[in-house]
Amino acid sequence: MTRAGIVIVTFNSENQILECLDAALARSGDVVVVDNASTDATCERVRARPRARLLANPVNRGFAAAANLGIASLDCECVLLLNPDAVLLTGIEDLADACLRPGAAAAGGKLLDETGRPQRGFLLRRLPTPWTLAFEALGLNRLLPRNPVNRRYRCLDLDPDQPTSAEQPAGAFLMIRRDAWREIGGFDERFHPLWYEDVDFCKRLLDRGYRLQYCPSAVARHSGGHSIRTIPWDLRQVYWYANLLRYVAKHFSRLAVRGVSAAVLVGSIARAMAGICAQRNLKPALIYGKVVRFAFRCLVSGLVGEVKT
Repeated sequence: MTRAGIVIVTFNSENQILECLDAALARSGDVVVVDNASTDATCERVRARPRARLLANPVNRGFAAAANLGIASLDCECVLLLNPDAVLLTGIEDLADACLRPGAAAAGGKLLDETGRPQRGFLLRRLPTPWTLAFEALGLNRLLPRNPVNRRYRCLDLDPDQPTSAEQPAGAFLMIRRDAWREIGGFDERFHPLWYEDVDFCKRLLDRGYRLQYCPSAVARHSGGHSIRTIPWDLRQVYWYANLLRYVAKHFSRLAVRGVSAAVLVGSIARAMAGICAQRNLKPALIYGKVVRFAFRCLVSGLVGEVKT
């Protein structure tokens, strides 16, 4: 068994994957790319690097399922989940060391933007509370980013250059102990196709008594959001809100589900009205109408079912 391997999940990542892959191959002999049915030249680009192993899904199984597939395919003590728009600037040994400490299960590194500044608010977060998610749904964290709820959630009070214990290191650059991943059943594939699967994974590790670490000596440059931009805007809204509510239903009470559902409903109506005024058409109403109907069902029942896209 080797010490550490790397898994990269791709979806229409042809413009990013080679730089990411070359940096990964320079730092690990075990690199697996799991592609979620890309329609561009991503798979061809990966095949141009024969040292990397490609697992090509015939359909888009979502990030959680692809990550599980990649991790299961490696025989390593630790596995680094790396986004295709993240380029390693250092080795990954410090992350593996942090993961393998007694009681630890995962460690995240420092992510830099294109200007070389730490991506504060993204690279390290605390687990969301129902209040946090209600503020997110209402847009308060965007309108008033320095409010106490958002400062705590996005760890704006922490120094990104200092190592610390963590609740939610960014899934874009996350080293995982493979035995801990197996113990909790891997990523929950119901968070499809993306969003909140990494939050749920971190929470389940912490609930099991494991510790998570932030290790700023491991560094990657991260552009961010390239795969998300390939998903139509209307579907992004539906997927994000549906998985937000799915996370609430899984980890909090029915009362919390109803409260956050109410915030999603109110926030979506406000966004629909603003979109109608800005675009001067009814498309935002049609898109957010799906979210409003889903949130209303959750508000009434206190449960989260499936959302129609």
